[in-house]
Amino acid sequence: MSEGRDDPPLSAEEELALARLALDEGDLPHAAGHVAGALAQAPTLPEAHETLARVASAGGGGLDLFPLHHRAFVGAVVARAHLLAAAGRPAEGLELLAAATGHDRRSDWAGVPWVTAPELAERLDPERTAGVLMQVCGALPDPVPRAERAPLRAYLALARNAAAAHPEHGLLLGAASALARRLGEVALAIQWAGRGVRAQPSKLGEVWLGYAYRSAGRTRDALAALRRAVAHDPDDLAVYADIAGTLGDSGRLDEALEWVDRALARDPTFDCAVHTAHRLRFQRDGDVAHLVALADFVRDHPDDSHEHGDLAECCRSRPWLGQVTPAAGAMVEALRRALAADHRGLGAAVRLETLEPPSAMRTVEAAVPGLRVEVAAVAEPDPRQPRRATDQPLWRYDGTVPAPTVPAPSAEAAARVRQLAQPAWPHPPAAYDAAVGLATLDLTDLLGLLVHPPPPPATALGRVLAGQDPSLWVRCVQVWACLGLLHHRTDEPWAASVRRRVLLELVWGVEDWITEAALFALVTAAWVDPSVRPDVVRVVAERLADAAAVARDRPVPIGVSLAYLALATPDLDPGTAALAGELISGRPPARRRRNPLRRLWHQLLRRPRRRP
Repeated sequence: MSEGRDDPPLSAEEELALARLALDEGDLPHAAGHVAGALAQAPTLPEAHETLARVASAGGGGLDLFPLHHRAFVGAVVARAHLLAAAGRPAEGLELLAAATGHDRRSDWAGVPWVTAPELAERLDPERTAGVLMQVCGALPDPVPRAERAPLRAYLALARNAAAAHPEHGLLLGAASALARRLGEVALAIQWAGRGVRAQPSKLGEVWLGYAYRSAGRTRDALAALRRAVAHDPDDLAVYADIAGTLGDSGRLDEALEWVDRALARDPTFDCAVHTAHRLRFQRDGDVAHLVALADFVRDHPDDSHEHGDLAECCRSRPWLGQVTPAAGAMVEALRRALAADHRGLGAAVRLETLEPPSAMRTVEAAVPGLRVEVAAVAEPDPRQPRRATDQPLWRYDGTVPAPTVPAPSAEAAARVRQLAQPAWPHPPAAYDAAVGLATLDLTDLLGLLVHPPPPPATALGRVLAGQDPSLWVRCVQVWACLGLLHHRTDEPWAASVRRRVLLELVWGVEDWITEAALFALVTAAWVDPSVRPDVVRVVAERLADAAAVARDRPVPIGVSLAYLALATPDLDPGTAALAGELISGRPPARRRRNPLRRLWHQLLRRPRRRP
């Protein structure tokens, strides 16, 4: 279905006025088009239905004026549905309204008298009604958000009427229960599903009853119903996964995994069982290897029976698995305090024991003009120097003041990243896929975005970030720019690729938020391509070890974030995982005794090479 013409939309009233003019001139196709436009915007408007009736009367029923094409306009689909009902074919009309709901569930496509009339349910074949209700359910989340339920009430009225007209029809009662459950009518869902299994015991009826009990929080009753479903059909492995999921949600992980293992013993590739198994095992021990294995399974089995949310559920709100970690350090803490107090500088000052990441310094300078920054000393190892030699540094320093070395990105690059950059994503492979929108940007643009982040967009999220934590927006831009680097020249083999070389230089450049963003891009590459995992694991281990060594001598504001990145890395070795745990817990290795000669030696080794 489509949203209609590319022209600026007219109001429903304007569409109807044009429809009447076309009717008066005998131009039925144009009249039909304008009526469809009015219905798309106001599907329950009485005047729209009156004008539709006039068009139908003038056009011999009007069905030919609203044909179904491959990309049918939703307003035309709805108009045809009403004309089918008027022509004595309401079941076909209901199916088209359900399709419109699948296209946009927030519009009240079915809120018209003929759908909610009790006599309709009496005339319809109950199996056909059940099919319509299941079609609607297939387009809805479970549960539907409360604010989105009102446009769906007409279908619930249809279900009530049908349940009253056919009180012993198991399939209809089960489908009605599924709809009621999604719309928050849990008690009614239990009542209908219970009636259905008493009238016609079946596996599907018990599943519907089990879901209804589960929505009510009655876990014991839900499990009993689902076990009865297994007794009806021991070969339906989806029910095994449902039982496992219900047990897992109630904290009974060992029992849940027993059911999953029973399903996997029958079919090791059954998608529902595989997804549930990895989710439950991750819940049990927190090992990211389960999520990586699940991502591998999803990649290798693109034709699963239906969409699953287990991977996204496990990654949600977890550092780097599902979101950017907030920046740490004295500068961003000062920024957050200033913004919380609505204090934009005005002679205020912040004193730093040593330099902080250049992105932090620049972000605070832009967000709080006039804030004086005093740096007590430049601790060793010097944070102004790259951790390893680099051919293209992004920062230069005038004393303790950082400045970019690369030009600002193009307006097109800034616009694209403003559309894509967000602080959260479902899981690393999803972030990789979303960043493909940056694939055609030049390398210069991608690097420019890292040190010249554009302002946040004028959206609700952008306004929140600009007002409460500009540092998070800067980190979003850097993360997505580095993900864009992953899509740069993807035809090049990984080992000798430009994208790998540039990301490594960013990882080992000046200690900065960009370090985290580049390392996240490498970790993401390991998620989506198993062949690069050994390379990425080596880089992550070396970079974390370096951060831990530096932390013995001075603060490393990005250290904890690097540790979380390590724990998100596929195939990470146990030693690096243990080191990451130490950094996260705040127990870094004991501080070394200072040795001026050794410190000088390391400085000489790390001095950047000059290109000939």
